[in-house]
Amino acid sequence: MGFVRSTRNSLTPEQAYAKIRHYCAFQERTHLEVKRKLSEYGLSWSDAGQVLSRLIEDGFLNEERFAQAFAGGKFRIKGWGKKKIEIELKKRGVAAYSILKALRDEIPVDAYRKKLQQLAEKKWTTLKGPGMTSRIRAEKTRQFLLRRGFENDLITKTLHEINGKTATDNDTD
Repeated sequence: MGFVRSTRNSLTPEQAYAKIRHYCAFQERTHLEVKRKLSEYGLSWSDAGQVLSRLIEDGFLNEERFAQAFAGGKFRIKGWGKKKIEIELKKRGVAAYSILKALRDEIPVDAYRKKLQQLAEKKWTTLKGPGMTSRIRAEKTRQFLLRRGFENDLITKTLHEINGKTATDNDTD
């Protein structure tokens, strides 16, 4: 097994570039992911840096493009809030500028508030049963939305709106 690994790790910078191009063309990647992959190919740090620079110059690697694709996808498909998206992008080594630009460009304010409202109402309506006061429903909904990465102040406003609509619960909070 060690022999197979050593032949895999003996790529020249040219071979690594050809191979990593396909890796980057398949889906958007971060600089950190590409650096890790290049180290798996057995390249020195200087060779890996040259390959990385070439990928950027040739348009195969673009951190802003990655951040925008990630932010837009996680928001639209997974229903994640900005805080969770930001944390995940930071974990992937994406620069703060790219993160802020992606959040601003890919998540329109109106769509963000609408998604928050939809998720809050859906969660609120699933919380039923004996002893389920509006205070308990609000807290459980808040925790759900915080885990999704939405901001506490927006959650508070949304819950006040929902609680106002459903004020037919004659419980005192």
